[in-house]
Amino acid sequence: MAEGSGEDRTELPTARKLSKAREDGQVARSSELPAAVIVIGSFMILMMMGGKLVQSLANIFASGLVFDRKSLDRPQMLASIFADQLVSAYLLIIPIVIFTIIAAVVSSGMTGGFLFSMQAVMPKAAKLNPWNGLKRIFGMHALVELAKSILKFTIVSSVLWWSIMSNMDSLIQLGQMGLEPALSLAGRMIAQSALWIALSLAAIAAIDVPYQKYEFMKRMKMTKQEVKDEYKDMEGRPEIKAQIRRRQREMANARMIQRIKDADVVITNPEHFAVALEYDPTGDGAPVMVAKGSDHMAAKIREEAQIHGIHLFEAPPLARAIYFTTELEQQVPEDLYHAVAQVIAYVFSLEAASPQQAARNRPQVKVPPSMLFNPDGSRVEAQEVSA
Repeated sequence: MAEGSGEDRTELPTARKLSKAREDGQVARSSELPAAVIVIGSFMILMMMGGKLVQSLANIFASGLVFDRKSLDRPQMLASIFADQLVSAYLLIIPIVIFTIIAAVVSSGMTGGFLFSMQAVMPKAAKLNPWNGLKRIFGMHALVELAKSILKFTIVSSVLWWSIMSNMDSLIQLGQMGLEPALSLAGRMIAQSALWIALSLAAIAAIDVPYQKYEFMKRMKMTKQEVKDEYKDMEGRPEIKAQIRRRQREMANARMIQRIKDADVVITNPEHFAVALEYDPTGDGAPVMVAKGSDHMAAKIREEAQIHGIHLFEAPPLARAIYFTTELEQQVPEDLYHAVAQVIAYVFSLEAASPQQAARNRPQVKVPPSMLFNPDGSRVEAQEVSA
């Protein structure tokens, strides 16, 4: 089976493909939705001001047929009179014009969002391909559009027929009424009939919008190989790798910060390093490090510990030793058991001790020479220890 055949395209499009399609001007679009919104809104306005609008237009039209002595003596004034009447007529319909413009802009973005792309209007060789043109004319898309056109014609014709038959008595009475009331009544009937016709288009739009979204996602579907190739391509890009690593660090740090509330003590440098330890007195295991950080992250750990009422114990050599030798969710090294046990025992005794007793009982924690580290992570040499 060919790699790009339609049967192979079973995978949903990736965010990257959808973004690229959007850059090329390809989004789900429904021509029925803007048409329905514009027509419905316009005729709702027409229905609200229909009689008054028709009457005002009739008055302007009638005034154009009346000429006084001054205009007859100076025929050159007829052009300016006609222009004034056009302006007056335009001012009457300008609310409908403004609404139509706004509705066209807003409704066009309701399906696929607002988009302006020069790629969509650039000439492409594929558009000049006769075979592609024949597929557009005789393909499934053309059949769907034909079915929509037949459905629209059927619905609109049926609604128009119903509207005429339901207003037949009023139509007969128009011939017995004066000009102004007849025009006003005709305007209301036209507006009401047009509104019902417009509402019938909403049924087409309600079907067309989800169909267009479905068709767009179907066109955007990818083969399994395309998904793999795109994933490899994205993984190979340095900015994507950096973004993935940054996101992974953020998620790991967020999980680590959440674990601080379970800690029993936070051992600090006091400023540059901080490690949070959790110890279960009922278990057999050693204390576990649930969080660690340097500089800004160390400050965040200290801040979170204070929020949850966790004791901060200042012991720079021990904080550095745990930081550089222990990973998250691992037990502290055996060489540090004694030093950590002193800190844990002291913290557990604070609940029953007075401040004076706590100060007197504070242990002088000693770290084995083999576990001494400089702030840069290098081990302290033996001569430095002896000195």
